[in-house]
Amino acid sequence: ITSPVAFDIQSLKLHPFSQSTPTGLDCVGWKRRVSVPVIADGALDKTALTDDVGSEEDLYEEFRSSTHRYGHPGGGGEQLAINELISDGSVVYAEALWDHVTMDDQELGFKAGDVIEVMDATNKEWWWGRILDSEGWFPASFVRLRVNQDEPMEDYPLKVEGGKEDDSRRFGMGQTTKDQMRTNVINEIISTERDYIKHLKDICEGYIKQCRKRADMFTEEQLKTIFGNIEDIYRCQKKFVKALEKKFNKDHPHLSEVGSCFLEYQTEFQIYSEYCNNHPNACMELSRLTKVNKYVYFFEACRLLQKMIDISLDGFLLTPVQKICKYPLQLAELLKYTNPQHRDFKDVEAALNAMKNVARLINERKRRLENIDKIAQWQSSIEDWEGEDVLVRSSELIYSGELAKISHPQAKSQQRMFFLFDHQLVCCKKDLLRRDILYYKSRINMDDMEILDVEDGKDKDFNISVKNAFKLRCQDTEEVHLFCAKKPEQKQRWLKAFENERRQVQLDQETGFSITEVQKKQAMLNASKQHHAGKPKAVTRPYYDFLMRQKHPTLPTTLPQQQVFMLAEPKRKPSNFWQNISRLTPFRK
Repeated sequence: ITSPVAFDIQSLKLHPFSQSTPTGLDCVGWKRRVSVPVIADGALDKTALTDDVGSEEDLYEEFRSSTHRYGHPGGGGEQLAINELISDGSVVYAEALWDHVTMDDQELGFKAGDVIEVMDATNKEWWWGRILDSEGWFPASFVRLRVNQDEPMEDYPLKVEGGKEDDSRRFGMGQTTKDQMRTNVINEIISTERDYIKHLKDICEGYIKQCRKRADMFTEEQLKTIFGNIEDIYRCQKKFVKALEKKFNKDHPHLSEVGSCFLEYQTEFQIYSEYCNNHPNACMELSRLTKVNKYVYFFEACRLLQKMIDISLDGFLLTPVQKICKYPLQLAELLKYTNPQHRDFKDVEAALNAMKNVARLINERKRRLENIDKIAQWQSSIEDWEGEDVLVRSSELIYSGELAKISHPQAKSQQRMFFLFDHQLVCCKKDLLRRDILYYKSRINMDDMEILDVEDGKDKDFNISVKNAFKLRCQDTEEVHLFCAKKPEQKQRWLKAFENERRQVQLDQETGFSITEVQKKQAMLNASKQHHAGKPKAVTRPYYDFLMRQKHPTLPTTLPQQQVFMLAEPKRKPSNFWQNISRLTPFRK
C-alpha cells in the first residue's frame, strides 16, 4: 500500500499542498518537490485493496490467522519528508499550538505561538528543536509546521497589543508578496477542510458503519462512547466546507472572503464541546477493547477496507479535538496577511474573536465536567453530610475560606469554613484535633440571597460592634446572616466571589450548560468507591483542593490540551498543642 505525499512550492508562484494527519501537522510551503512513498508496516502481499478483496468476514479471517500485531500508531509520510529536508540542509520551522512546561533540562519549554526550528523528527512522538540558544526534546503533537516556511523569522513574532503587527512593517512588505502569503493561508484553510471532511467520512463509513453490523461485538452504548457525536460533526462540517467553497475565489484566492463563514457557523461549532468532553472516555474504552485480539484485527480490517492511511483509530478520533483548536491559529495567520482595506478584514477579525470564544467555551465546559469528580470526592470526605448532594444544584466551586459567622439571638460568633458553589454556600466545622477533617453544619441557598456590605462599627440588626463584615439577607423571608473576615482584603475577596457566583449562574443559563444525571451519579459513585477503599480522610485535604487554583498545562500522552489545577496548601503556624500536652503527662511517647 503506497501513499505518496508531495510538497511543491516554487520560487514566487507557490502551490501549497496540505495533508493533515491526526498529529495536527500541516505541511505547506516547501520550496521543492519531495515525493515519499510510504509503506505501511505489515502490509499484505498485494499491490492494493481492490474491489475483489471479498467480504469483511473474509478479510477478518485472513487477519485473524495472521500473527502480525495491528493497531500501532503508524503513518509518517510527512515525518519522512521533514527528515529528508533537514538532512538536505533545509531549515524547517514549526509553530507551538500549546504551552509546553517542563522541569527536565533535556526538554524544550515554550509557549503557544512560539516558533521552533525543527532539527530532528526521527521519532514520531518527540522531536528535537531549537529556540534561540535553547535546544531540547518536545512533543510533536504540540506543534504544527508553519504555513509559510519562507517567511522571514524576524517578521513572525512581530505583534503588538490586539494581535496585529505594526502598520509600518505591515505595509513595508511588497503587496504582491503579501497577497501571495494570503493565498497560501486561504489555500491551506480550504485544503485542510477537504482533508478533514475525508477523515470524518472515513470514520463514519469505514468504522461506525461496520461496527453497527456487528451487534455481537458492539452495543450502541459502546459506539456512543467510542465515537461520541462525530456523525453530527461530520454533517456540520460538510455544510461548512460548502460555504467556504462558495466564498473561495479560484482565480484570485487572496480576494476570497471567508471570514463570514466562520461567523455563520460559530454557534454550530459548539457541538465540539460534547465530543471533546467524551474523548477521554473514548480512549479508555478503545484501550480496553484493543486488549482483545479480535477487536484489534477488526479495527485494522475496517481501516484497510476504507483505504485509510496507516493511523490507528484513536489517532483518527483525536482529529476533531485538534481541529477546533486550530481554527483560531489559522484565522490569526489569515488576519496577519489581510490588509485593513480588504473587504474581508473586519469579518476575519470578528471570526478570530468568535472562534477564540468557541475554543474558550469548549475548554471551560471540559474543565467544569472534570471538576464534578473533584466536588464529589470533596463531599465524600465531609463527615455527617446531610441533605441532597452538592452536584444536584452545583458544578463549580467559586471560592472558599474561613469566616466568623454570627447567629441570632445571642449574637454568638462561630469560626467556620465556607465553600461558595454556584447556587449555594456550604458551611462546615473543623475537627478540634485533626484540622483537616470537616463536619457538615448547614448550607444557604444563594438564589434567594442579596449581599450587603456592612461598615465597621455597631450593627443595628445584631446590636454588636463588627469589623470587615458583610451580610446575606433572604429577599423572601428577611432572614439575615452576618459574617466577619479577619482582614479587609479577605472581605473584598468574598464580596467579589459573590459577584462571580451570580455571573456564573447567569452565564450557565445563557449558554445552556448543564450536567446530566448520569454524569452526576457516576461522579458520586466513583467518589464513594474511593471512600470505601479505605483512603484516609486526612490525606484528602478536602478544603484545600480548591483554595489555590491555577490553570497549568501538562504533558499527557493522548490529549495535549488537557488543563489541570495546581493544588497548594496555605501555610499554617505550627501548633503547640502536643508540646503543651507533653508537659502535663508523666511519660513520653
